[in-house]
Amino acid sequence: MRKQPVQQRSAKRVEQMLGACAELVDELGYDGVTTTLIAERAGVAVGSLYQFFPDKRAVVQALTKRNLDQFTAEIDRRLDWNHLEHWWDGVDEIIDIYVEMYRTVPGFARVRFGDVIDLRFIDDQRDNNTVIAEKLAGVIGERSGLPVEGLFRQITIANELADGILALAFRRRLFDQQDMIDEAKRVVRGYLAGEL
Repeated sequence: MRKQPVQQRSAKRVEQMLGACAELVDELGYDGVTTTLIAERAGVAVGSLYQFFPDKRAVVQALTKRNLDQFTAEIDRRLDWNHLEHWWDGVDEIIDIYVEMYRTVPGFARVRFGDVIDLRFIDDQRDNNTVIAEKLAGVIGERSGLPVEGLFRQITIANELADGILALAFRRRLFDQQDMIDEAKRVVRGYLAGEL
């Protein structure tokens, strides 16, 4: 973003732009979206959009970061690692949160965490899955009391496994969605069982 909104009115306008962008991405895909269309859908002047975002990519990046924040906040909200009956219930819940977002959050199914657009979409220095794994390790480490450094490796690998299997369900659509969701949970649990 060019600048962060400081007033409530500006913050609301940025949220309108992100919401409009998400709707348009759902309808037209990333390539079909333009800054003019985003501004029109949000009900703001295109110049107002350019106050905060230099281009379409920046708007979609902000949308992607918002989705990642929503994902980790939902994990933090829904999981109480100290009171889970089994640790693998936490794995299942994280995958369920991702699937729920994929099915319900506007724009998420088309851009997810930016990997469709660029493998380094969230952060120019690190690939998207590394950023996601770091955020997950931070949330899980804080909630479980386990050291983040030790979790990072396992979460990185678990994230790659789940992402690859869920791609078969949602992006490539080779197999039944629910079968692939269940398979992602089984494979990630199996991997982590040997690590934790």
